[in-house]
Amino acid sequence: MTDTNESNDLTLVLGATGKTGRRVVSGLEAKGIPVREGSRSARRPFDWEREGTWDACIEGVRAVYITYAPDLAVPGATDAIRALVDKAERHGVRRLVLLSGRGEEEAQACERIVQASPLEWTIVRASWFNQNFSEGAFVDMVMAGRITLPVGDVPEPFVDVQDIADVAVAALSEDGHAGQVYEVTGPRMLTFRDAAQELSRALGREVVFEAVPHEAFVSGAAESGAPREVVWMLDYLFSTVLDGRNAHLTDGVERALGRAPKDFAAYAREAAAARVWR
Repeated sequence: MTDTNESNDLTLVLGATGKTGRRVVSGLEAKGIPVREGSRSARRPFDWEREGTWDACIEGVRAVYITYAPDLAVPGATDAIRALVDKAERHGVRRLVLLSGRGEEEAQACERIVQASPLEWTIVRASWFNQNFSEGAFVDMVMAGRITLPVGDVPEPFVDVQDIADVAVAALSEDGHAGQVYEVTGPRMLTFRDAAQELSRALGREVVFEAVPHEAFVSGAAESGAPREVVWMLDYLFSTVLDGRNAHLTDGVERALGRAPKDFAAYAREAAAARVWR
């Protein structure tokens, strides 16, 4: 039931082809909620770098799921979020759900813009995604059997993107979530070395973790042809966020959904069974 009419009861999902966005679309459609997909390839294209595309996407929309690519920490994100919130208010949008990042002051600045609006709002503040190993920057490393990253033994409570999407769907479609900041993590702490061991068990072959110097990693990412903004984001995340500031669990998934979050081991088994790393 994706944008088949001009109903003013549509939910706009930005980043609709991304890790969380496509799952949010599926979750809303499963509940019979009309969805407008917001992406550069959609019928009504949405492009963060072309503000002229935004009005047509927001028109007739009651709720918006906001994901900003590549990350809310990127310079210029606050300006973009402020402009989007202003347009949402002018178009009569009633509810905003923002995907944010833990421990990122720049992301929290974007949160404050949403929170200062007169609209109903919910913040979903997420830790590192499980799916970074299967749908993101680390998938080729897992397939090669060697995860090489500039990080030591700092633990991270990796969260599953389906849990993030389920929280977002609840906040977009149900009452009782307005004004909430749901900080979402998995149920336990793992270092990247621990994650490699879980992946090894799930795959039945060895996946090793190797810490590498930060500068070598960043220069290697740039030389590999990664987009400039992605290189900047990796540099920022590994030099700033993984310093222990997020080394604690939170109860956001339980508070929003009334259930425990998925464990990394269950994620790894399911991804291996789906032959993601074949």
